[in-house]
Amino acid sequence: MDRRAYGERAKIIKALAHPSRLIMVDALVEGEKCVCELTDLVGSDMSTVSKHLALMKEAGIVEDRKVGLQVFYSLRCPCIVSFFGCVEAVMKSNAKEKMELVG
Repeated sequence: MDRRAYGERAKIIKALAHPSRLIMVDALVEGEKCVCELTDLVGSDMSTVSKHLALMKEAGIVEDRKVGLQVFYSLRCPCIVSFFGCVEAVMKSNAKEKMELVG
C-alpha cells in the first residue's frame, strides 16, 4: 500500500474521531435519519451537527438525500461498525490491564 492509501485511511479515521460523530454513526446503523433527529440525539445545534455530517460525507462515511427542505443521512458502508467492535476490544483489554495493575 502506498502513502496516499494510508492518507485516505487516516482521513476516514479522523472523520470518526469525535464523540458526536460516533453517536451519529451508531444511530445510522439503524437506518436513515434526518438532520433534526441527529441533532436531538447528539444534543448540539443543527449547524454543528451539519458540520459533523459534512465532514463524514467528505470522508465517504455517510451519504445524504434531500426531500424538500429536509436532508436525510445514511451510512455508505454499514461495515464501519465492525471497526467499532475492534475499538471496543482494545478498550476492554486496556481496562483489564489497568485492573491487573491496581489489583
